[in-house]
Order: sequence, then C-alpha cells, then structure tokens
Amino acid sequence: MKKKSTEDFKGIPYITTLLSTCLWTFYGLLKPGGLLVVTVNGTGAIFHIIYVTLFLIYAPKPLKIQSMKLVAIINIAFLGAVIAITLLAVHGTTRLTLVGFLCAALNIGMYAAPLAATRTVIKMKSVEYMPFFLSFFQFLNGGVWTAYAVLVKDYFIGVPNGIGFILGAAQLILYFMYYKSSPTEEKGSAHLMKREIQMKDVNGAHENENNRNLLHKGKSLPKPSLVRQYSERLVKTLSNTPSSLGSHNVNDIEKGLKEAH
Repeated sequence: MKKKSTEDFKGIPYITTLLSTCLWTFYGLLKPGGLLVVTVNGTGAIFHIIYVTLFLIYAPKPLKIQSMKLVAIINIAFLGAVIAITLLAVHGTTRLTLVGFLCAALNIGMYAAPLAATRTVIKMKSVEYMPFFLSFFQFLNGGVWTAYAVLVKDYFIGVPNGIGFILGAAQLILYFMYYKSSPTEEKGSAHLMKREIQMKDVNGAHENENNRNLLHKGKSLPKPSLVRQYSERLVKTLSNTPSSLGSHNVNDIEKGLKEAH
C-alpha cells in the first residue's frame, strides 16, 4: 500500500486461496459441529477478500484486467455454481461429500504448488528459491488440521492436510540440508566483487600484452627502401602546380631518379 504497486507479485495465489477458504467455510456450514471450520476459514476468506481487492486496486492495467477475469470465473461463477448445485440439485449427506471432495482436491493442489520450488532447490542445491516461513507454516498448518481431523474423524480434512504436513516436513528437511551450501547476500556480493577484480586484472594484462606486441611490431617493421622514398618524392613533386614546381631543385629530382634505378 505504501508503494502503491503490486511489484512482481501475482494475483493467482490470493484468488485460489480465496476460493479455498470460501469452499471450506461452506463445508463447515454443511457439516454438523463445523463451527471451528467456519470461523477459521471464514476469517481467512475475509482477509483474502481484502488482499484481492488491494491487488486489483494497485495492479497494472493489463494484470488488473486479467485478475478481474479470474476473480469473475473462479470466485464468482465457479463458487456460485458449486453452492447453487449443492443446495438445489443435491440432497442429504451427498452435499457434504460433494463439497468435501472439492475442498480436499483444491487443498492438495495448493499444498503441492511449492513442489516446483523443491525441484529447483535439489537441482541448484540452494534454498534461495524456497522461503523458510512458507514451508514452516505449511508444515504447521497441515499438522494442526490433521490432528483436528483425527479427533473429529473427518477424512476430508485429514487426508489433504496430512499430505500437506508430509510435504511441509520434506521441504523443511531440504531446507536444512542445503541451507549451509546456499550463498548469503554478503558472500554473494563479495564473490561478485572478487570476480570483477579478477576480470579487470585479466583485461589489463591482455591490454598490456597487446601494447607490447604493437610496440615490438612497430620496432621490427623494415624501413622503406630508397626506391620507395624517391618515388614518393617524385610523385609529390609532379603533383605540385607549375608555380611551385620551380621552387624545387631539379638536381635533387635527377639524383633521386638515378639512385632509384
């Protein structure tokens, strides 16, 4: 808000998380004794409505238009269709099952999203592209909701959050495996400065070598022959005007021609 810019942030994580919190809130309303699910996810939905609204306000025009289309499709059309179909076309316990499967599938997808960063960490052997707190809170969130699901015997909550707990734990293990091998900002800056100094030294050595080669080449060049010298003087003399030609010594010209032959 201070910068009045979204910078390099994308809107899709906020939009999909808003859908997830809204679906889980709806699931809690359908579930008997689902007050905790409603309060937690309802609060999350309110926060993400604020996030999405601020993103749409400060996003650049092309990104704003694209994000508004996604909000209309995902958070309004899709969510509205799920609620309408569940309330109008489905009855009994099938309602809870339908919404539970949708929530679980979406939750697994959100937990699996950081796997791309995990692959990069293994390939680069660096945790630069995997934020610690994102992995930590994924681990913590999955563990808490899995414990809750075991207590209330709710598979729709337990399965996706159990998967999230395992994935979060795996990310934390990778983080601590490659943390020491990742260059810090200070080390990275020092490395870059050292590399620049080395490049300057190499370039300076090449430049000095080239200068020495040119100097040696200039010293080793053969002097022009007498024929060439007097030929150039003859051409220069003949190119002068008649008035200036008289000022040259004729004997010098004849002497040069004889020496040239």
